[in-house]
Amino acid sequence: MHKVAVIGGDGIGPEIIESGKTVLEAAGEKFGFDIEWTEFDIGAERYLATGELLTEEDLKELEKYKAIYFGAIGDDRVKPGILEKGILLNLRFYFDQYINLRPIRMLAGVETPLAHKRPEDINFVVVRENTEDFYVGIGSRLKGREKKTLEVKRDIYSVKFGLDVETDADELAYQIGVITREGASRVIFYAFDMAQGRKKKVTSVDKANVLSDVYGLWRDVFLETAEKYPGTAHEFTFVDAITMWFVKNPEWFDVVVTPNMFGDIITDLGAMIQGGLGLAPGGNINPDGTSMFEPIHGSAPKYKGQNVANPLATIWAGSMLLEHLGEKEAADKVLQGIEASIREKMVTKDMGGSASTSGVGDWIASWIQTS
Repeated sequence: MHKVAVIGGDGIGPEIIESGKTVLEAAGEKFGFDIEWTEFDIGAERYLATGELLTEEDLKELEKYKAIYFGAIGDDRVKPGILEKGILLNLRFYFDQYINLRPIRMLAGVETPLAHKRPEDINFVVVRENTEDFYVGIGSRLKGREKKTLEVKRDIYSVKFGLDVETDADELAYQIGVITREGASRVIFYAFDMAQGRKKKVTSVDKANVLSDVYGLWRDVFLETAEKYPGTAHEFTFVDAITMWFVKNPEWFDVVVTPNMFGDIITDLGAMIQGGLGLAPGGNINPDGTSMFEPIHGSAPKYKGQNVANPLATIWAGSMLLEHLGEKEAADKVLQGIEASIREKMVTKDMGGSASTSGVGDWIASWIQTS
């Protein structure tokens, strides 16, 4: 029995999660395991009604689960950033989900905007550091002469310092990035370990030619780690260069490891070359704690309740969840089911089909049980 927490969230989130649950339950029946789902009421509706985003009680309860199946967050009635920071980022930081795992894979039957590229050309994974860099929340806006004390705490470090700023500018804004040796090391080791089951090649992304202090440390750790994997090829690339090579030669890449901000940017490019956001899953991983799996697209409030949203990214995220729980055979079968639905054109309108959200989930579930 696998116990999984569920956060449907906002907009189309609950619908696509229901479709994903249908498929995962079918995989469980096929391969002899059960899933016990526990629903958590976390999202815009509760926030608007009570002012609560993510309570200490929520976090303590979620901590009991190895995996969270997450739908989407975002609501037009709530100022952008409130739900995303107060719920999504809070979950990632609280559970120290230091790996953001994004498969960039073009499935058979999917169209890519890249001319002449085939599924065998687009099949790599981006391992993004998920808790440091410019996303640690150290920043502010100042006017005239002001004093600020800034502090951020994580499991592996605490940063606190004061600023006494005087400026002739009308207003000044700043954001500070943090890279620690420990934070870089654990995600880079994860990337090299993952490469052992693939093509044994790891590409590091940074901008050390300009931001030499913060990404100079990242490079040092990468090189030190590479020495421990003598049979694995490794290389550096700047973030601006990799955006070009993703488009021109995606077949070059196997495992790409990147600091937080650059990973956030290049994975959206990766999503488009693999066929679009409707086919882009993600995992927020703590190998020793609670991990979370989700589609990377938004909540699309205007389509809420219409049963028309594409659930394939959510179902693919469910496949990643199953693999994380040790059900590799079932996870592979779910991904094969996604490919079968695409091949048979059992897809939603955005992919040229006419199926509903629930219809896609039901079809894949049936395919898993009968194939």
